[in-house]
Parts: sequence; structure tokens; C-alpha cells
Amino acid sequence: QVQLVESGGGLVQAGGSLRLSCVASGTTFRMSAMAWYRQVPGEERELVAVITRGGIKYGDSVKGRFTISGDNTNNTANLQMNSLKPEDTAVYYCKAGYFGEKKYVELWGQGTLVTVST
Repeated sequence: QVQLVESGGGLVQAGGSLRLSCVASGTTFRMSAMAWYRQVPGEERELVAVITRGGIKYGDSVKGRFTISGDNTNNTANLQMNSLKPEDTAVYYCKAGYFGEKKYVELWGQGTLVTVST
């Protein structure tokens, strides 16, 4: 069974850094896209960054501070978060997609909490 496993969340002071990792396991399919989203209670899930074969896109609120990298050989995606702000506090979710045998499949991870203190 294909699943996404996230790690790296935690508590950090404003101005600090964290690195999130996501691994897609249980499959021989290569992920064609991997992304990070975040969500605050009561708000919609927001795109943070996405990486595909065609390039990289960032949400406006994280441009210049966050960097996504990926290795589709190992089906991993990392999110380096620098200059963190209290408003970056959220549950961060990894999302991945791949072309399966018959259809395009999308997966979500379980989420990892990032808390940025003042």
C-alpha cells in the first residue's frame, strides 16, 4: 500500500529554521509531483510549494524563505523553511501524485505540526 510519511515538524522560535521530509513508500511508481500544503484550524488548506518535472512553484507567503527539493528516484520531497514567522504555524501536509496502472493517483500524508513561537 502506497503511503506518505512525513517528518521534521516541531517547535521553533521566530527567525529559526526547520526541515520537513516526505517519503512515498510501498510503491515502485515514481512520483510525478510532490507538494507541501499547510492548514490552520478553521482555514482552508494552503499550497506552500510544489515540485514537478516541469518546475517548482511557491505560495506567495513563503517565497524567498522556503525551498522545496525532491528526488523522484527515492520518491522524497524536502521542505527547508528559513526565517520562520509565527504565522507559519500550521499543520503541514505532504501531497504526492503518480500515474498508476490505470489512473492518476493522489495521496496525502498524515500531517506534521510546525509551531513558531514569538
